[in-house]
Amino acid sequence: MPSHPHRAPSRRTVLGTAVATASAAGVTGAAGAAGLLPSPALADGRPSAAAAPRPGHALWEQVLRDADPVWQRMPAAWYEGPFLGNARLGATLYAEPKAEKRAVRLTVQHSEVQDHRPEFGSLFGLARLPLGHFTLEPEGEITGLDWRLGLYDAELTGTLTTTRGKLTLRALVHNSRSVLVVDVRPSAGERNFSWAFHPAEAVSPRVAFKEPPEGYTANPAPRTEDHPGGIHATVQPLHAGGQHVTAWRETKRGDSARTLYATVAHSHPSRTAVERSLKALRSASARPYAALSASHRDWWHGYYRKSFLSFPDAKLQRFYWIQLYKAASAARADAPVMATCGPWLEPTPWPATWWNLNVQLEYWLIQGSNHLELDAVTRALGEHREQLSAALPPPYRKDSAGIPRTTDTRLRNGADAQNGGYGVGIPGQKEPTPEVGNLTWALHNVWLSYRHTMDERILRDVLFPLLRRAVSYYLHFLEGGPDGKLHLPLTYSPEYPESGPDCNYDLMLLRWGCRTLLDAARTLDIDDELAPRWREVLAKLTPYPRDKNGFMIADGVPFAQSHRHYSHLLAVYPLYEVTWEQPEHREVIETSLDHWVGFEGALQGYTFTGAASMSAQMGRGDKALEYLGQLMERFIQPNTMYKESGPVIETPLSAAQSLHDMVCQSWGDTIRVFPAVPDAWRDVTVHDFRTQGAFLLSATRTDGRTRWVRLRSEAGAPCVVRHSLPGPVEVRDRHGRPLPHRNEGEGAVRIELKAGGEAVLTVRGERPDMTVRPVEPNDEAPKWGLPA
Repeated sequence: MPSHPHRAPSRRTVLGTAVATASAAGVTGAAGAAGLLPSPALADGRPSAAAAPRPGHALWEQVLRDADPVWQRMPAAWYEGPFLGNARLGATLYAEPKAEKRAVRLTVQHSEVQDHRPEFGSLFGLARLPLGHFTLEPEGEITGLDWRLGLYDAELTGTLTTTRGKLTLRALVHNSRSVLVVDVRPSAGERNFSWAFHPAEAVSPRVAFKEPPEGYTANPAPRTEDHPGGIHATVQPLHAGGQHVTAWRETKRGDSARTLYATVAHSHPSRTAVERSLKALRSASARPYAALSASHRDWWHGYYRKSFLSFPDAKLQRFYWIQLYKAASAARADAPVMATCGPWLEPTPWPATWWNLNVQLEYWLIQGSNHLELDAVTRALGEHREQLSAALPPPYRKDSAGIPRTTDTRLRNGADAQNGGYGVGIPGQKEPTPEVGNLTWALHNVWLSYRHTMDERILRDVLFPLLRRAVSYYLHFLEGGPDGKLHLPLTYSPEYPESGPDCNYDLMLLRWGCRTLLDAARTLDIDDELAPRWREVLAKLTPYPRDKNGFMIADGVPFAQSHRHYSHLLAVYPLYEVTWEQPEHREVIETSLDHWVGFEGALQGYTFTGAASMSAQMGRGDKALEYLGQLMERFIQPNTMYKESGPVIETPLSAAQSLHDMVCQSWGDTIRVFPAVPDAWRDVTVHDFRTQGAFLLSATRTDGRTRWVRLRSEAGAPCVVRHSLPGPVEVRDRHGRPLPHRNEGEGAVRIELKAGGEAVLTVRGERPDMTVRPVEPNDEAPKWGLPA
């Protein structure tokens, strides 16, 4: 028996500790909000190598204002127009399809609004449900517009010109109140413009693409109620009980200013949404736009100041900052895990949360950018862990866990329904797409949150107990073969049309899972009774199937046709179990990557983000940039959104992570500074970039050469940094005093840093300017959006 028995973890949410850690990391930027603060100096009067002016808010404001998308042409759809959100309430603007010159559509959607009929599966009976949209209807015909999405303030501003005059507007989705506010000031000829709300049918958006299960019908028709104070509410009852409500009110202040306030509430099985929506609306609409925008802007300004990245590709740098805006518009730790199109639901075949790639890619950028406050994955897996066992066939629920391909906000699937998207089955049996590895891959995201914060509560309360159950599910089917190796029966590599035993998707995740469990048990001082079995798996698990073209899909199943997923390459990226720094693996990595992207036909956007990150691991910055260039040219839409049959959100967000991988990597207990910078990027600046081991990295590269590197430790973890500085280096603390260090070869040093300690690395004898500044672009580039 183990000396430290494994205890069932609490079902409470534990990510708050990581959020607090991440929030604390933003103090440096906030403290410098008034401008650049003075630097200390050495005794001889030279600037301290460890000292640097702390950047003030102007640094972020300058870069973000430059990145603002603009619209001087009318957007026609979701993937062209501006978007606002706070991870729950989402809004987009584009031309009303049925009256392009007469109205602007303002969609209103909410990430918590869904159906509750599991008997029809996750894609119908548990699908997210559309709410509807407003139309802004001017008096005259629309002749022009000039809009700007201000990223720094998370606010849309601009004008709409008509044959009768002009409408000057500003709009936001408030960060904490979850209310949409649109302030419009009309010219004399447009004083009688109007708003109208158009409720949507409460039915799964998938019905426009796939035949629904037998017996599935839309929910009852909504009703619109009028309440005191000019408040209107569209109430949508649900067959399964409960309701959702869209409530709105327009107020007038002064001679002509008019402000629309709208909010959404969802309740199930209770019918409390009306009361809640009216209360929220009355509270918000009692305040003028300026009062609401002040607190809203404060949150967003603090959000951005937690990290900084600048490089000389104007188009990509603007794209990057838009993704940080998009991430906080679509994700918060206490909000539902992002569905495929975030909080901006549109007609789509994908009205659920997808766990075989989408979720993982959606959240990768939060680590390096120092935004753990957005990590809904850790919170949701911990909070809804009972669903992870309920998803499995009954014989395995006692000790195992898994997650289907698709779920609702509470991780339910409804596995028995036709077209339900069932994704966890019994390996070896003919059940639909038994993607056994989805939970293990999702837990890799949780592991990233742990590694970037070193918060053992994440490890103890979420990662270890759930990964233990995910691996135990594999162990039920792992069998010894005549070759003395352990083998898996038939499982499924996501979306590849053929499958077989010893599927690389699962072998790679199983190996990572066992290794991680053993590491976690040592860290937590747990003598787990399953540890000998995990060690046996690592010792005896069959090698990954491969042929002349690199890694195969499974034993007997070559990678032989175009395929967008890189699930058969997870050991290379993002697991880093097979790496370019291991010379014996270089041939299989290069061959596999080239073979995978060499099949045109089914490649999609995230194919190129994965290829870019793998190239970055290989140190090939120019190749990584080339892949991102193909992504931008072929797939990214005018507002940086993305589509595959319908709106999907993961690919642009994962491209931000590819950019991270080019400027910093921290896998394998080593921090790599500027590991894959393209030749054209002569200048690069990073500030407070979060790495594994809970370090905050700042560094500058100018004229093709790294000038200085600063690391601040939050947890006192071991620190090995491959610094990219040319020649011998000096290592000093924040006061300029020498710090002990040891050379580790290949341009790496080991530094002993306690929690709260800082180290600055420079070339020996140099005292570079350590001011954090944006770099100059190599060339001009058009703005995102629809500029003239």
